[in-house]
Amino acid sequence: MNGMTVIVKKTTQLIAGIIFLYGIYIILHGHLTPGGGFAGGVILAGAFILLILAFGSDFLHLVREERGSTLYENLAILIVLFLALSGLVAGAGIFFDNWLPHGTPGELVSAGLLPLYNIFVGIEVAASILTIFLALVIFKEEVLK
Repeated sequence: MNGMTVIVKKTTQLIAGIIFLYGIYIILHGHLTPGGGFAGGVILAGAFILLILAFGSDFLHLVREERGSTLYENLAILIVLFLALSGLVAGAGIFFDNWLPHGTPGELVSAGLLPLYNIFVGIEVAASILTIFLALVIFKEEVLK
């Protein structure tokens, strides 16, 4: 996949960073507003997919494998599992217990472990969707050869 025209590439350079920052915003404010890890992860993956579509599969130096994104996916889900198990150890013996101090309601740091769950679920969702997209791109390139 070679990429698109100069106009598409320049527009993508302007928009992809804004989309990426918006995805991070949705993840970080997920415990206060609608959104969270899943929605923000989908937006983050959309930013990377937009870059790949505009600049071609050579933009991320794809080498017929999606090993990097699956590594992030596996690490993020492992961290979510450890956070959930930390409720059994540090909390009241409850899986997914929110044992950290909750802070002042309405503030960014006001939900204990929930922002951490949102961050790592967002990473996991973004990596999963990007892995699926990369697998489809690689399959398409292999079929065309």
